Amino acid sequence: MIEPRPSDIFRPGELLNNTYRVEAVLGRGGTSEVYRARSEVSGRVVALKVLKAEFAGNADYLVLMTREEAMRDIRHDAVVRYSENHRTAEGHVYLIMDYVDGPGLHELLARGGLPAEDLLVICGRVASGLAAAHARNIVHRDLSPDNIILRGGRPDQAVIIDFGIAKDDNPGAQTITGGEFAGKYAFAAPEQLSGRADARSDIYALGALLLAVFRGKPPDVGRNPMEVLRRKGEPLDTAGVPEPLRSLIDRMTDPDPDRRLQSAAAVLDALDPAYRPDDGPLRATTLPPRPPADADSTVIVPPRGPAAAGPGPAPAAEHGETPASAVGGTAQAAAAGHPAGPATPDRPAAAARPVRRGGRGLKTVAAAVAVAVVVAAGAFLAGLFDPLPGVARLPVADPYTLVIARPEGAAPRAEGHVPTAEVRDALTVRLAALGGGGDLTLARGDLPEGWGDGIGRIVEVLAPIEEWRIAANGRAVAVTGVTRERTRQEQALAALTAPLPGGLVVTPEILLGPVRLPVAEVRAALSDLADCGPLTLIDPPADAYGPGQRIAVAGRTATPEGRARVRDALAAIAGDRPVVIDLEPLNGSLCRVARSLAGLPPGGAAVRLGFGDRAGDNPSGRYYVGENPVIDIILPATMRDGYLWVSIVDVKGTVFHLLPNNGRPENAVAALRAGAEGPVPVRVAHALDEAQGNGRLAFLIDGSTLGKSEVVVLHAAEPLFDDLRPTSESAEGFAEALEAALARRGSGGGVTADARVLITAAPD
Repeated sequence: MIEPRPSDIFRPGELLNNTYRVEAVLGRGGTSEVYRARSEVSGRVVALKVLKAEFAGNADYLVLMTREEAMRDIRHDAVVRYSENHRTAEGHVYLIMDYVDGPGLHELLARGGLPAEDLLVICGRVASGLAAAHARNIVHRDLSPDNIILRGGRPDQAVIIDFGIAKDDNPGAQTITGGEFAGKYAFAAPEQLSGRADARSDIYALGALLLAVFRGKPPDVGRNPMEVLRRKGEPLDTAGVPEPLRSLIDRMTDPDPDRRLQSAAAVLDALDPAYRPDDGPLRATTLPPRPPADADSTVIVPPRGPAAAGPGPAPAAEHGETPASAVGGTAQAAAAGHPAGPATPDRPAAAARPVRRGGRGLKTVAAAVAVAVVVAAGAFLAGLFDPLPGVARLPVADPYTLVIARPEGAAPRAEGHVPTAEVRDALTVRLAALGGGGDLTLARGDLPEGWGDGIGRIVEVLAPIEEWRIAANGRAVAVTGVTRERTRQEQALAALTAPLPGGLVVTPEILLGPVRLPVAEVRAALSDLADCGPLTLIDPPADAYGPGQRIAVAGRTATPEGRARVRDALAAIAGDRPVVIDLEPLNGSLCRVARSLAGLPPGGAAVRLGFGDRAGDNPSGRYYVGENPVIDIILPATMRDGYLWVSIVDVKGTVFHLLPNNGRPENAVAALRAGAEGPVPVRVAHALDEAQGNGRLAFLIDGSTLGKSEVVVLHAAEPLFDDLRPTSESAEGFAEALEAALARRGSGGGVTADARVLITAAPD
């Protein structure tokens, strides 16, 4: 894993396609970045390869991503499995592939390399994977130590990754690099410097990387184009490499592709059987080796495109066929000794044509070599090769990008282009004042005067903001940020929408944050405000609230002001998220009892309200002066044993115990059911005429108890209280007795609680 950077396309924790949660950065390349992610649906760990912003809109690069996706048809354990492409709402295109957990050969090379025995095992494994790719006419063209990973650190589990510049040699296939050089020149075959690559080029690269990993250092290919060309034409120095690895590398890395081992199958055949993977049938499907060139032919390596001299351009090579080279006005047919790839039934090998030996033939060879040198030097200066040590240049950046980002709780970092040393130094000073720094590259671009001053002004505006990101693409600058203070948000937006130096076109989006609001933080804020039982979050996310996600709270409060306190507390941490408060204000007595019941689960008992003087339920729970409430407790079918307690807490703070009491001491559920099955109603407050002279309780609403009262139903497997509670007592006394009883049981001890509020009021 490597450390995240402010300029990274994705950030750890980000969710893509509602499926893949980004976990870490695995690598960064010239055109793409690679991340480890996990499917929140299946738990599968994958690698995500995403095109950088400057390439995501380029149809040519999208062709490469599509082709890489198409490689999922290759079914081989030594070739990374590809899945599918996706595009984010921001336009980033990413490819899903298997995550291979293990060190890359480049890491092992940096640690001193590997012994010959391990490298022979790796050679067999990689050659077997190449055979599968070559069987579909797919050439990797960029095989290097960083493109081979040892799954679990095991040589026999080597996996080839990153076919990003792989060339599809099937008829009609395209590649953005066409016939030009592609790959890392330290491991590239000599013919790749002239724009030609076939399966044998991968064989060369495999041999070269095996040698590098054995020695523990990459090949020295030279410091200028002429030296690169000269050394690429020479055999690799394998002195000191033990047999049989030395002979194998020599045969794989012959500068002349016709004298090289001609296929991955040939490499496997050259290995001792102990180092060959057990996939012989697959090797049999690889392309057959090319017939050797005619012994009398003279091999010429011509460049692509126009000839170095002559009246007209030479025809471009088609599928690797060697074009004629025009020298001194006379077209000389090149020998067929350097075909583009092994012969196949669809593409037979070109017949070898001898070139006359003697002065004219030698002139042809010399002219072709000269052209190759000119082409390679031009390609080097044009930037087609990786920069060579000691060669300085000031590139033209297109697009001209600069990213400066400050994650929350961290110092700002900058990466990208700046036009002058003065701009670089000024930005460095500004960032250093904020404890940060950066990696700024001098580059030319089409920028207005004052561009650097404008960027510096934006940094100055954002300095008080806790988290922000500047993404400049020429004059267009996207600014995003998050702050917890509304005043800072308003000031930043005002400054960023005003004219800036350099005529920068700024798109600001400063949110009132944080970006991720942990659910635990919201619950902690609510717990401090709960004065009438717990406050409950409605449909909270599993971990954190995202930007704009609604926060909804339900519960009770002891005073009307409690609702405002909850709203203010959530507004202080919610940022721009909408807050919905659904709190029922109760009186202090009800809240005192509610606090003693906090944490008890519901038991499923329902409270049905009716009228003593008429049939029918009272679904509103509202009673007016002069009315006679009737209360039934509906025992659920699952409640068959244990004990039941029913009380009503009125607006004045008095608790009336409806069951059990002195007039009705029996509260065993079995006795209350009296053998009945299913839901059973138990009446605890009766009509006035039902309670005459028999000890049953009945109520008549008068003007002295107007407001909210609550019916509380408790159920437990064993008796809660040591003694029968009095028919009436204070809410404080009942709450203390209940809390003591629950404490003796520990964590509630299987006690459940259900409740329903009823309201008494004067007629309108």
